[in-house]
Amino acid sequence: MKKPAALFTSLAAIFAATLQAAPALADDFPSAISVSGEATVSAAPDLAHIDAGVANDAKSAKEASDANNAAMGKVLLALKGAGIDEKDYQTSRLSLQPQYAPNRSNGASPVVSFRASNRVTVKIRDVTKVAGIIDTLVSAGANDIGNISFEVTQASKLLDDARERAVADARRKAEIYAKATGVTLGAPLSVSEGGAPMPLFKGRMAAAPMAAPAAVAPGEETLSVTVNVSWGIKPKEQ
Repeated sequence: MKKPAALFTSLAAIFAATLQAAPALADDFPSAISVSGEATVSAAPDLAHIDAGVANDAKSAKEASDANNAAMGKVLLALKGAGIDEKDYQTSRLSLQPQYAPNRSNGASPVVSFRASNRVTVKIRDVTKVAGIIDTLVSAGANDIGNISFEVTQASKLLDDARERAVADARRKAEIYAKATGVTLGAPLSVSEGGAPMPLFKGRMAAAPMAAPAAVAPGEETLSVTVNVSWGIKPKEQ
């Protein structure tokens, strides 16, 4: 019966020692001011994406499919002839759907035709050629031009200067808080970037087939970066 009592006494002593040590650990824990800083940079896009397709209707599924394959073949040949590398265009959607007559009150609507469609996504690495590629697609038979998106491919590298300015912005905010609370700002304890740098605006334009040359304006994109910084603090010297 003495062993359990001795064990209880030992555990009680350890618990008491832990409680005594806790304030010391809390005192050693560094105080900090944590803030975020932001900065932006504008850049012209250097890559464009175009979504284009062809759709064909026919009485039978085979006729619609054959016509659609022939139409898309012309579109792909036109892209190759325009200097677009084969790795830069890819089929994004392929479908064959029955088309029904208008609803009738006396029964199910019959199938009256079939619609085959094929869509391709194209990368254009020279944005000055976007309008010309759209005209090429339309001339080759593309009857459905979707959204155009522009991209800055070296966004992270272009943001390096903005990162420095974001840290300076964070320090400015931290100094305001330090002054307001009567402490002195110390060295930074941690720095992290808030998520992947993303454009604040991504230019898009819907283009419809037309006789006149397509008008395309790539514009500029504004890239934003956010950093989170924790600064050590110490009492202000009197």
